[in-house]
Amino acid sequence: MNTTLRGSVLRIRDYRLLWFGETARTLGNSVTSVTLPLIAVTVLDTGATAVGALAAVVWLPWLLIGLPVGAWVDRMRRRPVMIVCNTVSAVLCASVPLAAWLDALTFAQLLIVALALGTSAVFFNTANHAYLPTVLTEGDLLEGNSKLQASESATNVAGPGLAGLITQFIGAVAGLLLDAFTFLVSTLCLTSIRATEPPPAPDAPAESLRSRIGEGLRFVLRDRYLRPMVIYGALVNLALMGYQAVQVVFLVRTVGVNSATVGMLLTSGSIGGIVGAVVAEAVGRRFGTGRGMLLMQLLTCPFALLMPLATEGAGLVLYAGGAFVIGVGITSCNVVLGSFRQTYCPPGLLGRVVATTMVLNHSTIPLGSLLGGFIGDALGPRAAMWIMTGLLAPCWIILAFGPMRRQRDLPTSHRSAGIPEKDRT
Repeated sequence: MNTTLRGSVLRIRDYRLLWFGETARTLGNSVTSVTLPLIAVTVLDTGATAVGALAAVVWLPWLLIGLPVGAWVDRMRRRPVMIVCNTVSAVLCASVPLAAWLDALTFAQLLIVALALGTSAVFFNTANHAYLPTVLTEGDLLEGNSKLQASESATNVAGPGLAGLITQFIGAVAGLLLDAFTFLVSTLCLTSIRATEPPPAPDAPAESLRSRIGEGLRFVLRDRYLRPMVIYGALVNLALMGYQAVQVVFLVRTVGVNSATVGMLLTSGSIGGIVGAVVAEAVGRRFGTGRGMLLMQLLTCPFALLMPLATEGAGLVLYAGGAFVIGVGITSCNVVLGSFRQTYCPPGLLGRVVATTMVLNHSTIPLGSLLGGFIGDALGPRAAMWIMTGLLAPCWIILAFGPMRRQRDLPTSHRSAGIPEKDRT
């Protein structure tokens, strides 16, 4: 494993390859998140319900197979898993324009492609989070995760605009070829990494998949650090998806802005994500990873309450400012939590811990969307914005009740965290 001076992880060849490949891949995914619904609407002439189903099936694999994937990934070397996922995803993306050019594209195929891409993402993301410690030392993980989060936020800003240009000049169907190409770029980068990945830990005799999944669940739910983090993440996702489900309706019908302005306002959150990823490392070094994370959430979560105050004209600054600050807080927290898991969890459990936390966090995403939409129809978009942002604003209290309020830095090993023996797996 390579070692580097602080603030220079991009000088490490293997990390640079991983970072570049992941940036290309997330850019392609950001484009696809726009072009796939556009294909459904403009090429297949589907309705809003069908488009909603297309978005939902992407998240469905996390709920169906997220836990066993964590157990499977812990049994395998992570880089080959990621390479296979990229290859399969590239073929899936290329199949849509091919079917369209043969006049054989159907909505059923789009659903299958979306479901398969979501399944591939479960495997890839679980393996990717567990793979980063292979190319970086423990002291470089915070900076490494910060740069990965910054590039992801940047692609979320650039992706929709790029998708619009591609759709304008060559069509939405051809736009999926860009995503296929980015998967191939990511694969080339992964195959060029020289770091030797340690072999997976040997299984215990006659250890079943169910017992391995249970081991990961127990580790997360019994751990005094991971448990509040998971509860926090689940509630934040519930609130985020709740207000995001009605934000377009709120801005267009209640506030009265046009589509172009809506796009600019929604981008402010992604720009905040870039800032949050950049400042996460500095905050962690200045205040400590534990207290710094808690301080950032305390200072940023209440800004969500600015968004329901938005009005036409100068009042739009309230929405943009609230979304920007929330983006800063959420992304900076993700950087710290990702680095914490990678150093804190035993290597043989890391895949299962990552999968367990993602499954629990993602389980509230569809619920939040349904809840936000229901409240919006029943009480109106502004009321829904108030209720869901009102849920988000105090979420930092969950972290404050955890042990991080008493510690400057989060522990770097579960063995040094003072966990009672009965709570260890």
